Amino acid sequence: MTRCLDHTMAVRVVLGHFIFVFIHPFLDENGRIARFLMNVMMTAAGQPWTVIKLDQRKAYMAALETASVTGDIRPFAAFLAETRAAQ
Repeated sequence: MTRCLDHTMAVRVVLGHFIFVFIHPFLDENGRIARFLMNVMMTAAGQPWTVIKLDQRKAYMAALETASVTGDIRPFAAFLAETRAAQ
């Protein structure tokens, strides 16, 4: 299975995760559901799951917060790309 994710799919994965967390539709578990949806999109593209480990939580939350507050999604996209590359 290839580790290469085309640009269009990568954009969908990053934005799909971010927008779900941003709209925050549920009282609890939004992050877990967003990560699950992200991985469903990855699987649909023939890619392996991306696991965000507990020791990455601070960096993950900081990247999401930056995207939410500043509107700049690049740090979040970079975090996901780096996490995926390391797996």
